Amino acid sequence: MNVTTLQGVFRSSFEHYALSRRLPLKHHKAARAIMSCRTEAQGGHVQRCPKNHESRIQYHSCRHRSCPLCNTLPREQWLQNQMNRLLPIRHFHLVFTLPHELLPIWRFNQHWLTQCLFKVTADTLMTLSRDKRYLGAMPGMLMNIHTWGRNLSLHPHIHCLMTGGGLTSDGQWREARQDFLFPARIVRSIYRGKFLSMLNNGLQTGQIRLPDDMTEYEFRRILARLAKKHWHVNIQPPYSHGRGVMKYLARYVKGGPIKNHRMKINSSGQIQFYYRDHHSGEEQSIFLDTDHFISRVLDHVSESKQHTVRSYGLYGHQAKRKRAICRELLELEPEQERQTMDCFEYLEKTGNKARTKCRICGRRLVRGTMPIKNSIIKTSGSGHVQQDVEVGIDPLDCSPEKPPDRYGEVYFFPRSMPLN
Repeated sequence: MNVTTLQGVFRSSFEHYALSRRLPLKHHKAARAIMSCRTEAQGGHVQRCPKNHESRIQYHSCRHRSCPLCNTLPREQWLQNQMNRLLPIRHFHLVFTLPHELLPIWRFNQHWLTQCLFKVTADTLMTLSRDKRYLGAMPGMLMNIHTWGRNLSLHPHIHCLMTGGGLTSDGQWREARQDFLFPARIVRSIYRGKFLSMLNNGLQTGQIRLPDDMTEYEFRRILARLAKKHWHVNIQPPYSHGRGVMKYLARYVKGGPIKNHRMKINSSGQIQFYYRDHHSGEEQSIFLDTDHFISRVLDHVSESKQHTVRSYGLYGHQAKRKRAICRELLELEPEQERQTMDCFEYLEKTGNKARTKCRICGRRLVRGTMPIKNSIIKTSGSGHVQQDVEVGIDPLDCSPEKPPDRYGEVYFFPRSMPLN
């Protein structure tokens, strides 16, 4: 077992970690998924040559958003569809941060505060966009929530990619001022006011659960201090297009806060991982004992069935007609239809085309309909499989002269997206 992978760390240490702690169900689900990804516990199926020259076992992926092992294809599919929707114009990148004084509240109210972050950020930007002093039009916005800093610390914040212009109420395109979107001071003030209002309302209506060691009086004192504090909102200079920021966001849409290549174990048994310091720009390393490392990873498990990416305005899912009007006004090519990159396109793109073909005759491998032991798939050929995985060879006793009837000609790669 390679303990320098996230799966290796969890398989060797999570049981001991969980014995001494009361963990929420979502942490247990995430840990089980990470530990069982692409193993017999997830089941599997057979990939074979149509001429029966060779066959392989393909174990299924866990499809959990926190697993770094099995989300490469879904991430590429998401990125491709977002790129098709993106208007090829100037974009601004904004970051809205949750004050660290609210981190104890976040741990008990993650679902509710996530909703608040999205709502308040969208309301703030839409309020200013409607103001004719700044834009006076509807922009397009795509938002993604991150809960981690580069060293895996708890740091909830919203990344927003916003068009540098918008569609007016009379159907005209209005460009934002060059190198300027909104006054940062005004953005911070509105963001702070709306968020504090929601927190006060949540406390009054009983929607907020306070930690056991915090009284309502102490929480109100925190809110009073936050009303006088500088809230961090960062507005980056405009980009000539939004593709770079979109690629950055795609890296964290699926796959969790840390990838395996950033990790290793040192001689004392501590987990060492690398990150680039935000201020100095230099690469730093941090050492954590195993329990502390697991705790930091589990801090960032998102709530089940809660969207971590949301779109508003011109980028909303119901705004395709408005985007078409914008493209016509800006003399741009029509928006491409939504496409799904299949496994073969992905493997060719990443230089792994050979994995889709028989090494003897070169024919494309197909999926057999007979699952292996412990498989969780149906025999209809619609199971969930991660494509780019090295698998062991498990030859079957079948000859080219007598093809087995039990195998179908269904291709073994699915088109489904991963779920939590």
